[in-house]
Amino acid sequence: MTPANDLLNSSHLYAVIAEVLDEHIRIGRLPPGLVLLEKPIAEVFQTSRAPVRRALAELESRQLIQRFDGRGFLVGPPAQSVRPIRTPFKALNLSLDAQADAALQTRTSWERIYAEVERSVASCLVFGQYRIVEAELAEHYRVSRTVARDVLSRLQERGLVRKNQSSHWVAGPLTAKDIRELYELRTALEPVALRGAMQQTPRATLQALRARCTGRDPSQWTAEMIDRIESDLHESLLLATTNDRLAENLRHVQLPLVETERFLRSLGLPMDPRIVDEHRIIYELLLHDAVDAAAAALIEHLHAESRRSLIHLKTAAVFSDPPPLASYLARRVDD
Repeated sequence: MTPANDLLNSSHLYAVIAEVLDEHIRIGRLPPGLVLLEKPIAEVFQTSRAPVRRALAELESRQLIQRFDGRGFLVGPPAQSVRPIRTPFKALNLSLDAQADAALQTRTSWERIYAEVERSVASCLVFGQYRIVEAELAEHYRVSRTVARDVLSRLQERGLVRKNQSSHWVAGPLTAKDIRELYELRTALEPVALRGAMQQTPRATLQALRARCTGRDPSQWTAEMIDRIESDLHESLLLATTNDRLAENLRHVQLPLVETERFLRSLGLPMDPRIVDEHRIIYELLLHDAVDAAAAALIEHLHAESRRSLIHLKTAAVFSDPPPLASYLARRVDD
């Protein structure tokens, strides 16, 4: 396996996870047909789902796993027909060699909780302005105030939180102007990322992504299915662009919008079934090597998403008592 320092320096946490899973697949500890889901794997590696998602995409590109209509992935190459095995991931008792274990333990305390805090903060923005209580954040994750402050400082660097005149950490609100500007940035960045991602995306992956967008009546699409389809394109595919700096900047532009939409869908907001068709058209164009046309279709999809987000923003405004959020987030009143 790759040395721990190389894994962390070159590819970050997702590479460690990918190498561990790769090794266990090759030696048979993860048998053909085993269902791989992001959440259980993230729990075993004590990380967020984002690096797990990228690790699974990497294993798919190596043709070690295949997409599964029942959600997640199956161990085994795309051409192999296997019966799904639903063994709890924790029960497999994965063993980490010294290098992988050292790489995972090298993460500082703030890195272990950062992704989850980032998602929680991004989800609250549409409901108004919130104060992040540093002491409660530290208590919630059982870390020191210094670690909590490190997390908030990094969120400040990415523009998700700021300090007000009273030196309190605050986030939000996400306004209509913010939504328009963020989507304007996405329409500039995502087509470029798409072209970069196509340099290393197997045709079989595109076929699997298109298949996920077909074969269902519009009334059958659930919030979870729509989340997965959105994640397939905007996160798994586009963030696999060969330009790492572009991917990092794009992720931060996407974050408030993606998490807001995901959270609102989970509350039962009506879903526009045209989202699925918009994704399917993009994949079909890519499969016909019409990359420029696919990029244009992606821009049209983002314009439609912007309009839907503005409608959802108006809907969220009717929540006089917003849904439960993380304990360290307090609806802000004027200081």
